Amino acid sequence: MNTAASSDPRIQDVRLTEDEIIAHLVDGRVISVPLAWSWRLSEATPKQRANFRLIGSGQGVHWPDVDEDISVEGMLHGIPAHRPRSRPAGTRAPLAITNRRTSVSSRRAGSVVPKPEAVARAADTQR
Repeated sequence: MNTAASSDPRIQDVRLTEDEIIAHLVDGRVISVPLAWSWRLSEATPKQRANFRLIGSGQGVHWPDVDEDISVEGMLHGIPAHRPRSRPAGTRAPLAITNRRTSVSSRRAGSVVPKPEAVARAADTQR
């Protein structure tokens, strides 16, 4: 029987102040990061910030009202959330044309694999 404690950092409790996210870990450490690292939480109401749950047995925290997840690893390694760039109203993202042999992992990362007829139409309009 292995009685060694897990070395993975786990969150036991979380507290937010006006400018910090403070996590109490099960091993006794207390870590904090600036609230500004999470633009979603920075813009959230106090009620939205108070509605959270631990996920992954303490590997992270989820705020469902603002769709925000913060991991203990991200806090420890100093990885702030970046705000997505906004586009002017009425504009669309450019179509990404990729090779059909694109791997599954790159498709999961957001690559678009167009149908052959869409590629042909795009090629015709560029001539």
